[in-house]
Amino acid sequence: MKAAISGASQRAYWLKKLHEWHWISSAICLIGMLLFAVTGFTLNHAGQIEAKPRVETRDGQLPAELLQHLQAVHQGVKKADAGTSIAVALPSEVRGFIQTQMKVDAGARTVEWSDDEAYIPMPRPGGDAWLRIDLKEGAIEYETTDRGWISYFNDLHKGRNTGGAWSLFIDIFAIGCLVFCITGLLILKMHSERRPLTWPMVGLGLVIPALLALLLIH
Repeated sequence: MKAAISGASQRAYWLKKLHEWHWISSAICLIGMLLFAVTGFTLNHAGQIEAKPRVETRDGQLPAELLQHLQAVHQGVKKADAGTSIAVALPSEVRGFIQTQMKVDAGARTVEWSDDEAYIPMPRPGGDAWLRIDLKEGAIEYETTDRGWISYFNDLHKGRNTGGAWSLFIDIFAIGCLVFCITGLLILKMHSERRPLTWPMVGLGLVIPALLALLLIH
């Protein structure tokens, strides 16, 4: 009798703990799950959802002294790498001029050097951008493309051009989802004796995608 009471109390204890972990993980992951569910749908129907990219271009001219400085940096890069192009950031003076005159923040992004130009790719979620500086004439070209909010959230879903912080969030979110699913499965197991449809429903969740993958995906 005491053993039965002890077993029941232990079961109640673990069921309570599982419910706590389940609701905490679900609360933490709720907004992320909604985001990934909606963007999963939009990505699956990307061909039917039209996007109208908005392209903006800006032009500028680098002053002679800054152009000479940039040319000197380029020559230093070539010598340091035995003539092969390597990626380094723009000098701070050049970045400051571009920020002030063209309202473009190049930050510490790396430069792709060639004999004729310094090219800075500036990809981001939901769009793209690039900056080009002519190393002979000093002409500056900047182009940015905005593909809209749907594209932005789709790129968040894929972790495309999102940086280290978002990548870390996805990892933590994935762990939270695992906790949510595993605790949910254990709660199902503990209630399955009184709910005979539990395992057939869980089985359907496995069998349906497995059959679709085996029979309809080629």
